[in-house]
Amino acid sequence: MSLRPLGWFGIVRLGLVQSAIGAIVMLATSLLNRVMVVEYALPAALPAALVAWHYAVQLSRPAWGHGSDRGGRRTPWILFGMATLSVGVLMAIAALGLLGARSSGGLPLAILAFALIGAGVGAAGTSLLALLASRVAPERRAAAASITWVMMIAGIVVTAGVVGALIDPFSLQRLMVVASGVVLAAFAVSLLGVVGIEGRSPIAPAINRSAAPSFGIALREMLADQDAFRFTIFVFLAMLAYSMQDLILEPFAGLMFGLTPGESTQLSGIQHAGVLAGMVLVGVGGSAFGGRSTVGMRRWIVGGCAGSAVALAGLALAARFGAGWPLAANVAALGFANGVFAVAAIGAMMTLAGAGGKNREGVRMGVWGAAQAIAFGLGGLIGAVGVDVGRWLTGSTVDTFTIVFGIEALLFLVAASLALRGVSRHPLTQHALA
Repeated sequence: MSLRPLGWFGIVRLGLVQSAIGAIVMLATSLLNRVMVVEYALPAALPAALVAWHYAVQLSRPAWGHGSDRGGRRTPWILFGMATLSVGVLMAIAALGLLGARSSGGLPLAILAFALIGAGVGAAGTSLLALLASRVAPERRAAAASITWVMMIAGIVVTAGVVGALIDPFSLQRLMVVASGVVLAAFAVSLLGVVGIEGRSPIAPAINRSAAPSFGIALREMLADQDAFRFTIFVFLAMLAYSMQDLILEPFAGLMFGLTPGESTQLSGIQHAGVLAGMVLVGVGGSAFGGRSTVGMRRWIVGGCAGSAVALAGLALAARFGAGWPLAANVAALGFANGVFAVAAIGAMMTLAGAGGKNREGVRMGVWGAAQAIAFGLGGLIGAVGVDVGRWLTGSTVDTFTIVFGIEALLFLVAASLALRGVSRHPLTQHALA
């Protein structure tokens, strides 16, 4: 028997889970990164490699999604993922003491911890998106994507503020206490978000394995779908372009415009404010205009990707114009366009995830999540290495940033062309809810 689509309150409840995921991941990818390098004087390559490893583990996302498809329930997988993520973060903090003491057991424990972090994000995040895809009405998918992603950012911001206020004076014991509090609060929020939302207790799922094919068959079915396969390539290229500027924008501002660390940090804040504005626009405008179909969402995607390409071309020109260029406005425009395409892409995912029929949403969301994880893992590295290699080959910082930002703009244009071809070739409309 089909369940009623989720109302706004149900969507916000699931947004709480996204907030919890963002809060815990912030501890692993941001706070621990700083602590390893500054407080423990470890090589900067170590946390970077561990974060890349957690992205690599997320290649398991399709398997997690398929598991929730076959089980007929999403909430047990969400809670399992949150528990795994929580344990992984606390284990990573425990590994800090061993790494600081240069113990031989520190690195293996850290590798295991970040493997659990990646697996937890994959299991919880994929199952959450699959649940949204199967239970949100077509006209609300754009708004649902916007709500959940804004709530994730809010979770990161709130957690960063709370942890920052409580962690000084720093000690490993204080870090463990504060992180334990964050983890417990995040798990409690997740439980509050999902309990009863599928109609029965998430602790005792109803197994319905006959309704879904084996993992291999489900994966082959998806990749044989030209729309789904093209969308997978789009996700990879767009997210690769999106993440390439993560590690080079602030150095660019410092090298080319002479901004201080505080000023470049403020510039990053302007970018993220633009991202939020773009997300809100799609949430409101996408639901009012074209939120019922993949065609409508893809128009927002094309606009967001094209806008991102224009903004990046502006940054390429900024490298040559220097101080006279309106850098803050350019960065705000980049963030705005990024926010538009990112949320529109999630809305399109929700529609396309249901295009394969019931009990297929998980594996589809998993494949797209894996493509995103690979892109995020490679993007920052390629951007940073590209700047280093470019400066070494050309001897010119101006030429290097012009080339790197130009490549990012080109990637966005290629991604936009893929989305545009999907609109003109095979417009998808509403699909039945699970």
